[in-house]
Amino acid sequence: MVDFSREINLIGQENFDKLAKAKVAVVGVGGVGGYCVEALVRMGVGEIRIFDGDTISSSNVNRQIIATTKNIGNSKVEEFKDRCQNINPNCKVIAENVFVNKDNVSLLKFEEIDFVIDAIDNITAKIALIKYCQDSGVEIISCMGTGNKLDPTRFEVTDIYKTSVCPVAKIIRKLCRENEIKQLKVVYSKEEPIINCEGRVPSSISFVPPVAGLILVSEAYKYLIKK
Repeated sequence: MVDFSREINLIGQENFDKLAKAKVAVVGVGGVGGYCVEALVRMGVGEIRIFDGDTISSSNVNRQIIATTKNIGNSKVEEFKDRCQNINPNCKVIAENVFVNKDNVSLLKFEEIDFVIDAIDNITAKIALIKYCQDSGVEIISCMGTGNKLDPTRFEVTDIYKTSVCPVAKIIRKLCRENEIKQLKVVYSKEEPIINCEGRVPSSISFVPPVAGLILVSEAYKYLIKK
């Protein structure tokens, strides 16, 4: 049995009960989404659905909370399911070992979810998820780029149309206009990306993606206790 007394002392029993009844989906459980799952289960959220078709690789160990040298090659969502149940056995964890994309997003029944956290890296899948949530009336917050950044204090929460600097946000702004998405709450950074001279794969460090993930969860918390 988990003792949530310190949290209840902070937010009150009524708000904690709302969290215990809430259903939250995290799509993409890498450097950002993994910390979202961690915070949600420790916060006492009653049901967490996690979506990711990837396996743990050695390059994940430097920044992803689930990755160790002992579980390389294992399913990320299955590892998270086991971890979450060890943290809070009362939390219902549904692990979906699938990459969400434009072809399957409508099959995922997000209308049963109270809040969706988008931590997908793939742009096409990202906009498909955002569009689906808007059309279904499901609350969503989306994370923009966290790669090639070193200053976690530069993250902000705003609407997609108020973003600047971030290359991912620039693309998403364009796609939101094309898809007639009027507004979208996002977490993004105003830090100029550091140029990676070693190639085009985004680089990342241990202390930046987790900050974005925890900010996303704080916004989920605000929404869930007001609902």
